[in-house]
Amino acid sequence: MESKKIRHLRESSLDRFIYIAICFFLAVFCFSTVYPFWHVLMYSISNSKAAMSGGLFFRPRDFDLLAFKMIFKTSQIFVAYKNTILRTLVGTTLSMALSILTAYPLSRKRLRGRSCLSMVFFFTMLFNGGMIPTYLVVQSYGLIDSFWALVLPLAMNAYNMFILRNYFKTVPDSLEESAFIDGANSFTILWKIILPVSAPALAAVTMFYGVYNWNAYLDGVLYINSTGLEILQVYLRKLLASTGTLNSLSGIDGLSEAASLSEESMKMATIAVSILPVLVVYPFIQRFYTSGITAGAVKE
Repeated sequence: MESKKIRHLRESSLDRFIYIAICFFLAVFCFSTVYPFWHVLMYSISNSKAAMSGGLFFRPRDFDLLAFKMIFKTSQIFVAYKNTILRTLVGTTLSMALSILTAYPLSRKRLRGRSCLSMVFFFTMLFNGGMIPTYLVVQSYGLIDSFWALVLPLAMNAYNMFILRNYFKTVPDSLEESAFIDGANSFTILWKIILPVSAPALAAVTMFYGVYNWNAYLDGVLYINSTGLEILQVYLRKLLASTGTLNSLSGIDGLSEAASLSEESMKMATIAVSILPVLVVYPFIQRFYTSGITAGAVKE
C-alpha cells in the first residue's frame, strides 16, 4: 500500500514537471513569435536617441510619434497605400470569384472529366513558365504599367482552389438534389446553399489571397514603372534600401524636425505602417483557419 502511494506521488511529480516544461516551451515560442512585431511597434514610437541604445523593447522609450508624422507628411505614402488597398480589394474579390467558380464544378460528380481537369490545375502547382515568359505574356497583352498587371497574372492560385473544391465536396449531395427538385439552378445552389455552409473555408482562402495581395512585391517591380501606380511594399523597399532615408522622402516640411530622427526609427515606423492593417484584420478570421484548411485539405 505504501509503495503504491510513493509511485503515485512520483507519477504526479513527473506529470507536473512535464506540464510545466510544456507551458514554458509554449511561452517561449509565443514570445519569439509575438515579440518581433512588438519590437517594431515600440521602437517606432520611441525617441530616436533613446532607441539607439539597443536592447529589448517592452515599452516605448521617451514616447515620440515624430517618425509617423514625417512618414505621413509625404504624398507618396498615401498614393502607395491607396494602390495597395485597391489592389487587395479588387485582387482578392477577383481571385475568390475565379476560385469559387472553378472549385464548385470540380467538386460535383456529375461533371465529366473532372479528374483530368483537376490534374491540369494541379500541374500548375508543380511547374510554371518562369519570370521571363510571364513578363512577355503580360507585355503582349499591353498590361505593363497598368493596374491590371498587379491583379490578372496571378488571379487564381491552384492550391487555394483545391482547398475550396475539397470543402465543397463535404456538402451532402442530398442538399443539392433537394434544391434541384425545387427548381433551383446551379448558380442558385452555389449562392444559397454551398457558399453559406462553406464559411470557414471561404474565410481562410480570402485571408490567404488578401495577405498575398497586400504583401506582394515582385510584380510591382516588374510591371509598374510610374510612381502613380507604386504599391506600398515597393515604396517600403525603396525606403529601406536608401542610404539616406530622410533625404529620399520628398515633400517633407520642417526638415529641422526630421534631422533629429535616425534612419532606423524611420524604417521601423514604415514597417509598422505596412503590417498594422493585416494584424488588425487577422484575429477576426483566425478562428476559421483550422476548420477551413483541415476540411479542405488537398485529397481525393
